[in-house]
Amino acid sequence: MVSADRALKGRLNAIVVERPHLVFANSMLAPTPDGTETAYVAMGCFWGAERKFWELPGVVSTCVGYQGGYTPNPNYQEVCTGETGHAEAVKVVFDPTRVSYAEILRCFYESHNPTQGNRQGADIGTQYRSAIYYVNESQADIARRVTASYAVTLRDAGYGDITTEIALAGPFYMAEEYHQQYLIANPNGYCGLGGTGVSCPVGLATN
Repeated sequence: MVSADRALKGRLNAIVVERPHLVFANSMLAPTPDGTETAYVAMGCFWGAERKFWELPGVVSTCVGYQGGYTPNPNYQEVCTGETGHAEAVKVVFDPTRVSYAEILRCFYESHNPTQGNRQGADIGTQYRSAIYYVNESQADIARRVTASYAVTLRDAGYGDITTEIALAGPFYMAEEYHQQYLIANPNGYCGLGGTGVSCPVGLATN
């Protein structure tokens, strides 16, 4: 992992995606709607990761970007060098009356292998690490409980330790337009995600 003092310098101007969401037809730049909550996760290549969440009932918007690093307003080429410190992340806006944060994390954990460190399958590098970036202490508590519970389940199934980073959410930098809802625009596009096949028992962790 690159250190803050060695990270790329970045730039002042953010990437702006003005077209509407290809699934929900809403603006990805609009303020979060009243009554919704936001989750940030990283789980390998964000093309396939975003699809997992726009397909989840109760999610009202998604977008992909770069999070957890040091470089302000990085672009994709910079992130892929590993010299910005960012992970490929998904911003998930959801209606908590329809889907809980714990259920968001269940989708997160069951959709990738969180024991692989800085990789996900054939995708290797710090930008492909597993991470949960919480926005408040309630989310942090749920994330730690779900992770601890799932760690036991995975070990019982023969997997190694969970390597998922759990940290306070820092700036989320939106990725370029061609990355947003990539598997809608490119139905036969690449998706390197593969789960473990082990169910994540969130009920036990949050009760």
